[in-house]
Amino acid sequence: MKIVVCIKQVPDTTEVRINPETNTLIREGVISIINPFDMYAIEEAVQLKEKFGGETIVITMGPPQADVALREALSMGIDQAILLSDRAFAGSDTWATSYVLAKAIEKIGGVDIVICGKQASDGDTAQVGPGIATHINLPQATYIRKIDSVDLAKKNIRLERLLEDGYEVLEVSMPLLITVVKEINTPRLPSLRGKMRAKSQAITTWGHKDLGLKEESLGLKGSPTQVVKIFTPPPREKGMILEGEPDAMVDKLVGELKKHLI
Repeated sequence: MKIVVCIKQVPDTTEVRINPETNTLIREGVISIINPFDMYAIEEAVQLKEKFGGETIVITMGPPQADVALREALSMGIDQAILLSDRAFAGSDTWATSYVLAKAIEKIGGVDIVICGKQASDGDTAQVGPGIATHINLPQATYIRKIDSVDLAKKNIRLERLLEDGYEVLEVSMPLLITVVKEINTPRLPSLRGKMRAKSQAITTWGHKDLGLKEESLGLKGSPTQVVKIFTPPPREKGMILEGEPDAMVDKLVGELKKHLI
């Protein structure tokens, strides 16, 4: 079984800064962490390898400093790491990001399961995982809280998908892509042996030429959505406090509502 985990290095919530010219996040020189939901994706990949054997590969798209996130994934038990880093990727929206990740997965080849966290803490769109599946025509199952069983002979996987009021059971054929929620597992702490291995292990780096991609389809140029303006919402005005008898307060409230509706 070959498992690919897509992760993202995100700014620590206290260190978010915006480029005023491009309206994109400034990532260089900013304290960053692995996106919290991606930690559960890493753990699930390692558990699947421990149960069924095979190979695990972690990939991320970002600046050179993103190799820190990849080494953390390696220290948790992932086998190989690939960094997608190129100036041409800068400013990518979710569509362009998922396109590059999808092409990297195609280049890896023979992948049975792609695992992503349900969403990133900096964008909160939950679009990249489904976008990857769309670009390479993979079946997808989102918000997975449990992998019930895997049948390697039949290339079939049984999953539990989290819903607002419960869960549903799905049976999906492999290869497929899933996005996972925090209920799926508890991420392990890296072992000392894992940290030592991750420190010395080579990380493969691919740019747009390695993936056979044209620059006009990448980054800001290849992003159909762009941030036009970023601003802090104005503080809410102080609300009205009603006092007196209930009937009088109701009449006053109805009167105020009518003023704003007319």
